Amino acid sequence: MKTQRLLRTFLVAIVLVLLNACASYPRTGSGALVGTWTNSLGTVWTINADNTFNVVGAKRHIWGNLTVAGDTVTIQEAGGKTAKGCKGPGVYHFSRSAENTLAFTLVRDGCKERIKNVTLAWHRK
Repeated sequence: MKTQRLLRTFLVAIVLVLLNACASYPRTGSGALVGTWTNSLGTVWTINADNTFNVVGAKRHIWGNLTVAGDTVTIQEAGGKTAKGCKGPGVYHFSRSAENTLAFTLVRDGCKERIKNVTLAWHRK
């Protein structure tokens, strides 16, 4: 009797672990970035599954493309009102500590305004 109860408890635990793994969110790759995000400056960044993006902030409306490799993203504006010095790409590492949060750390970028904005905490809108 005791062995059956122990075995049943063990099987339930395995099922719960597997269900939790299925419900998790992507932490790397393009899928981890897809969604509409906002930061403390009120910037709204929509990242699409086709690796295009649209950013709307207090001063700017910018769109462009992303290239993602693992946990590294290269951001390249394609149009809109870009700031001075922001014509080239910016490269960042990203992480997802929770389902509705997104964070970036600078790898290299010549655009001070983009660095200031991108490296803030992002929350799913």
